Amino acid sequence: METTPRERADAILAEAGLRDAGGWGAGSDVLPVHAALRPVVAADAVPTAVVRLDAGDPFADTDRAWFRLATAHGLFGEDGGFLVTPGHGGWFRVRLGEEWRLAEVLRSRPRCPEFMTLSPDGRTLIGVTTEDHEIWLIVVDDVPAHQERRALELAREESEEEREAAWDGLFGRLRIPQRTRDRWALGLLSNTALPDDLRLDLVVRTGRYYGRDLPADLIDQLLVHPDWKVRSALVDTGVNQLTPGQWSRLVLSEEDDRHRWALVSVAVDYRATFTSVAYERLAADPVARVRAEAASLKGLPVALARALLTDPEPRVRRSACPAAWPDLDADERRVLLADPDPGVRAAARRLHHHEHPVPLAVFESGDLGDAIRVVTDSVLEPELADHLSRHPDAALRRALADNPHLSPALIAVLAVDPDPSVRGAIALRPDITEARRAAISYDFDPAGHYSTLPWVGALHDDPDAMRRLSASSHPLIRRSVARARRLPPDVVDRLAHDEDRVVHLFLAESCDDAPPWMLLQVWHWWNGSLSAPGRPRTHPRFPRTGLLRHADDPDPRLRQLALDDPDSTPELVERFTLDPHHEVRFRAAEDPRLSGLGAVRLLDDPDRSVRWAATRCPRLPARVLVALLRDHHTAEYAAQNTAIPPGVIRRMAERDQDPPEGSAGVSSGPAPV
Repeated sequence: METTPRERADAILAEAGLRDAGGWGAGSDVLPVHAALRPVVAADAVPTAVVRLDAGDPFADTDRAWFRLATAHGLFGEDGGFLVTPGHGGWFRVRLGEEWRLAEVLRSRPRCPEFMTLSPDGRTLIGVTTEDHEIWLIVVDDVPAHQERRALELAREESEEEREAAWDGLFGRLRIPQRTRDRWALGLLSNTALPDDLRLDLVVRTGRYYGRDLPADLIDQLLVHPDWKVRSALVDTGVNQLTPGQWSRLVLSEEDDRHRWALVSVAVDYRATFTSVAYERLAADPVARVRAEAASLKGLPVALARALLTDPEPRVRRSACPAAWPDLDADERRVLLADPDPGVRAAARRLHHHEHPVPLAVFESGDLGDAIRVVTDSVLEPELADHLSRHPDAALRRALADNPHLSPALIAVLAVDPDPSVRGAIALRPDITEARRAAISYDFDPAGHYSTLPWVGALHDDPDAMRRLSASSHPLIRRSVARARRLPPDVVDRLAHDEDRVVHLFLAESCDDAPPWMLLQVWHWWNGSLSAPGRPRTHPRFPRTGLLRHADDPDPRLRQLALDDPDSTPELVERFTLDPHHEVRFRAAEDPRLSGLGAVRLLDDPDRSVRWAATRCPRLPARVLVALLRDHHTAEYAAQNTAIPPGVIRRMAERDQDPPEGSAGVSSGPAPV
């Protein structure tokens, strides 16, 4: 059985006689492993202690030398803990056991020729490596100072000649590995400096068909791409942006029957609309299942829906029933109710019973099909409704609770149903008073994910309704009110003081009238979502001035806001690159005023999101950026950097690159920084 990285690390540490003192990942606020390794394996590294490999017991001598140095240089924390890399690429917090042996175990791993240890505060590093016939122990006494000296050296100003030489060296004599070029392709798609003529090939190569981010002309090119996988993937991920004309061109140009049917099916699911010509052609498609899907398309003209009711294929007639039914007279409806196909008859009967009550006998016959759907949508005869209110199947009672045609008496019965989901459905009905709603005992998970109630959303433009519902006892109703884009001032004030903080969140995400003080309050605990990225900070009423007073606030959530103040300075950005909290450093890394020195400093940040943001800084020296591009670990984010020259971007966007004549072939690793 294959072991996990954690299991392998545990086995190595146990073999080395080390005890868990905090676990894998402990030390997340200290230097990342790759940065800690650099001074240990540097060409100009100077050993603090040396052990000869031809000594009697070099491993035991190394352990003794390591312990002596660790004690002298303050490697151990108060509890004896320290950080070690057990060969899996991260730090692990441990303590020495009674019988420990680091050198023999950690150095015996083929993929871990060196091992490193770090003090819990990240200030002292002791690395062990092999040079010729010796084992070197290298101590870095003040890691932050070492890192700052390195950043100052790398960030020194470049001449134009040095920049050109650095970019010429990106490709150099060695072929760029394909995995690195693949990372470039992904990163270049997010680079605003990418020329438009390169985007299509990169989109196809990477499969990044993000419709919301694709320009219309690029979508037009993808619609006619010869590869079906490209066309279908575009639809699967970009449906929200396709126009009726684009949908129509895509589907009508599809010659493969299966593909055409699949596209129309997706269009039905996403309620896409088409041009009038496309509706006509799809309704006359030679393939029955395409016509059946077309009959369910949003916006299908009534005349076409009526025509499809005479289709020889029952599934087409069945699909056309809902769209055509409102326009049919009594005789035409009777024809459908007597259709020779049972599926068509069932569909017609369900529509018929949206207006005409369902008798108990008809329901129990099963001729109407899906019982849950019938109970939820149909008008029910009193006898049937009463029968269902006492039915042993809670799912049927739950469906009954959603039926919009219930009598007050039945609502009262279901309001005390033994099943909490039934009571919960009754509590969310629009046709009960707030007093009745407050009296219902229902279950509600405050941390659950709920959609806006459709009936509340339909009232968003009614100030009186919003005023009434904002005082509801039910949190989900108040949350649904908070989703309105505009609300009266008194409603906003009531919701801003609501006891449910999700109401505050929804106000911040959706309502343009949310008060600044509440937006700042939400910022303390919320950093944006997929549906409302950036809010509350990007809300139009979020405070923009007077934020410099937070520059020294003990709360990092407030401290970082100081950079948004129009009076903030590049010096504050630089200062925040040294902030103890990763969120503040991340904001500094994203700030357009970040200096080259600040960016280089953050490339070795303990937090990888900070490192990635710093990689995109256009003020990075070319020699540093080139090294980041050659390292497949950082290549994708470095390729997003807008400082890459246009000619270099074109070479990076190539599918492959043959090594120059006489070159060594495949690159052995990243260029040194």
